[in-house]
Amino acid sequence: MTNAISTQRNTIRQQIRSARKALSCNEQKQASSQLLQTLKKHPKVQQAQHVSVTLAYDGEIDLGPFIDWCWQQQKKVYLPVVHPTKTGQLIFLAYQQDTEMVVNRYGIAEPKLSHPTKNIKQTCPAGDLDLVLTPLVAFDHQGNRIGMGGGYYDRLLAPWFTQRTGPYPIGLAHDCQYISSLPIQEWDVPLPEVITPSQHFYFE
Repeated sequence: MTNAISTQRNTIRQQIRSARKALSCNEQKQASSQLLQTLKKHPKVQQAQHVSVTLAYDGEIDLGPFIDWCWQQQKKVYLPVVHPTKTGQLIFLAYQQDTEMVVNRYGIAEPKLSHPTKNIKQTCPAGDLDLVLTPLVAFDHQGNRIGMGGGYYDRLLAPWFTQRTGPYPIGLAHDCQYISSLPIQEWDVPLPEVITPSQHFYFE
């Protein structure tokens, strides 16, 4: 059964990734603009001072305009970085206009981490983040999500899901990433809400 679920999830990943990568430049730009307008009005976004975002990859919505807005509002923006020694874990480094970037093993740009102790002032413990704008490949009517398969965000958000501690997650997606029902696995962490360019889904 587990193998069957994994196969289903991989098929969904392929289909949705193809759909979002097929969006035109104009469609992507419009999606980014519409998402920004919703996020700017969100009470949790307005109140947050420490926000984790991701840079667009593999057809994801571009959060560049939102990041610029956060900087204008004096909010601190952080990007996830694959932990150099702890397998499956993320750390969060401050992101600014002049941040030196490198490409990680997945082909995603992230702030350069020369050495954990040297970046201590730029590092934000996950528990100190106010918001984690959570990437996903697909989501369903109950807030279940499928990511890229690494489990990074399921581990990160597990304390919030089980104890309501840690940063509040908001999923972000294109409209084409919605599926009525996803095959889930026991370690999946459902989201309390997901925002797309045209809709705002609440699951709690």
